[in-house]
Amino acid sequence: MRILFFLLFFNFIFSQKSLLSNEDIWNFEFEQLTYKSIYHLKTKNYYSNIEIDSDKKKSKIVLRSYETGEVVDVILDSTSSAKIPFFTNYFFSTNERKIILETNSYPLYRRSNLAEYYIYDIQNDEISYLFNGLIQEPSFSPDGEKVAFVYNRNLYIKFLKENVIKQITFSGNENILNGIADWVYEEEFALVRAFDWDKDSDNIAYIVFDQTNVPHYSMKIFGSSLYPYEYKFKYPKAGEINSSLNLKIYNLGSERTNSIHLSENKNDYYYIPRLKFSKYSNKLFIQSLNRLQNKLTISSYDLREGLIKKVFEEKDESYVDIKDKIFFLENDNFLCISDRSGFDHIYLVESKEKKIKQITKGSWDVDKLLGVNKNTVYYSSTEDNPIERVIYRISLSGKNKKAISPKNGFNGASFTSNYDYFIHTFEDSKTPLVYTLRDSKTGKLIRRIMDNKKLLKKIEPYDLPSKDFSKVSINGEELNMWIIKPNNFNPNKKYPLLIYQYSGPGSQEVKNRWNSNRDFWHQMLAQKGYVIACVDGRGTGFKGKEFKKITYGRLAKYETEDQISFAKYLSKFPYIDEDRIGIWGWSFGGLISTNCVLKGNETFSLAIAVAPVTSWRFYDTIYTERFMGLPKDNPEGYDLNSPLNFAHLLLGDYLLVHGSADDNVHLQNTMRMVEELIQADKQFEWMIYPDKNHGIYGGNTSIHLYNKMTTFIENKL
Repeated sequence: MRILFFLLFFNFIFSQKSLLSNEDIWNFEFEQLTYKSIYHLKTKNYYSNIEIDSDKKKSKIVLRSYETGEVVDVILDSTSSAKIPFFTNYFFSTNERKIILETNSYPLYRRSNLAEYYIYDIQNDEISYLFNGLIQEPSFSPDGEKVAFVYNRNLYIKFLKENVIKQITFSGNENILNGIADWVYEEEFALVRAFDWDKDSDNIAYIVFDQTNVPHYSMKIFGSSLYPYEYKFKYPKAGEINSSLNLKIYNLGSERTNSIHLSENKNDYYYIPRLKFSKYSNKLFIQSLNRLQNKLTISSYDLREGLIKKVFEEKDESYVDIKDKIFFLENDNFLCISDRSGFDHIYLVESKEKKIKQITKGSWDVDKLLGVNKNTVYYSSTEDNPIERVIYRISLSGKNKKAISPKNGFNGASFTSNYDYFIHTFEDSKTPLVYTLRDSKTGKLIRRIMDNKKLLKKIEPYDLPSKDFSKVSINGEELNMWIIKPNNFNPNKKYPLLIYQYSGPGSQEVKNRWNSNRDFWHQMLAQKGYVIACVDGRGTGFKGKEFKKITYGRLAKYETEDQISFAKYLSKFPYIDEDRIGIWGWSFGGLISTNCVLKGNETFSLAIAVAPVTSWRFYDTIYTERFMGLPKDNPEGYDLNSPLNFAHLLLGDYLLVHGSADDNVHLQNTMRMVEELIQADKQFEWMIYPDKNHGIYGGNTSIHLYNKMTTFIENKL
């Protein structure tokens, strides 16, 4: 009787555990708290952040003490005056006397937006409209007396003292973009603002994009009107024409504009992904790439002399990454990251002497260059574990290296202006974000700023399955993986397996971080009795240059092979049902899941592909040519690994999903895949989400999508 009572009691307790649902997940019930828009003041020993109540349309900027965390001042509160709008972002001037407030923001593409902006004068407690209309990328001049911005693809300057707006360019139209990047630059180089002020606030350098000859892509927007309309935008597919560029500089005093010619040979600077003035001199530093992106040049332009000098060059047999974070030193030497040693490491570039000195060394990658103060460099790296990040400090000489964060989990850092402290973020697969204040020299914990204990308490009743990390040897490589098993896992039982992957160049899905919503969905499937697994195969990041660049010219070949091998490896486990193995992925991951269910049809019985690339001939120039070269030079690389050629191999269950307004991976990819499957007389399921972009979200969309995928898996796997 006691045993029976215990079993009944245990079953009762177990039944009280809550189960995850897509409604909870995609209504963001488990969203963690984050600190938004942290700014470290230079003129005061405080930091600011924005506090937003979206439901009540209230926002304010608060000033806090580093040592205590107490609010020492409320700089601005939208409820304090009818003149102050509800704002969602803010930007200080360099002297911190004025603030740009962003409101009524409307997204354009992945990183760009149109918005209304206000200028708030802190000293005079005055607020004014920046411009009567929706504009892009407002930027204070270093002296804080002017703001440059883009309106209708033209560059403008507002002189704040005089309350005068001056239009700088007049050529802007659908083909000519002044100071703002075109679609492909924004998507692949993360470049939106294509202008910069010099340190004296006397000149603006900007890029003119002429996309006249770039082919259009068009798609129907169905909306709710009687007739849908056609949306057209410039999209250069692999091998097609890109925007031509003109680098210009405008002088506010003379009101003259001059062009800057980087080289006599235009092939040397086909792309200009970055331009930035040094804050120590009047030199403009320009990064340029050839079309194949295997040669990167950094040049400096001296305003006084009007001369261009090459200060850094990097070449590679495959491709070169742009220098995303460059930190200038007082003599215009600078720090950047390069993989020339075989791993991503920090280098000191001496501009005048054109010398390069390696600062960090080892068989591991530097992830981020976080800052430099006098002779000390701060960075995060994979030195301790490739699936984690640790914060280090090191001298410019390459000596005195010291970890200043815990040596486990995923660590981030935001340093104070004087580098005395840093706001430290920590997370791992069991711990949502924790914010603390630490000493920059020792890493010593000073105080706790914010944590997510309430979230941990909230999810406690769900008894979430754990994500277990390990390594696996596949195809001659040691790969990082994770696996999620049901909580009531029985090693003597057979479980269906679902593999998740992204697999794109330099990406990482196996990392010791807190849950994304997609992770919660995987845990929900585990609660339903599925084993979920993931492996980062060849071509992914943070395991060195050779591992990452092996896929060059043959995207989807090795990635597909590794996922098939991974599935075969797991199928040998006694608790995996080898007849019920599925795979899914989004975008690049959708390409690989499609290839796997075709080329690995003896291994995979199911695949889901969301917004997949099905032919690299359909994708954009910058991304595709970086990893594949030009189509005319590599036709086999483009075609042999395209699933369009293997539709006849489909044996398993296949779900294909796409948004009809995907400006990134066009619906064309799915429609061509559908046609090939039809002509091969293969049955499959598919879903098109009207007017949804690459993310397929908005309203009830995410819930519907994940419910559809859940049902498909439950019915087919």
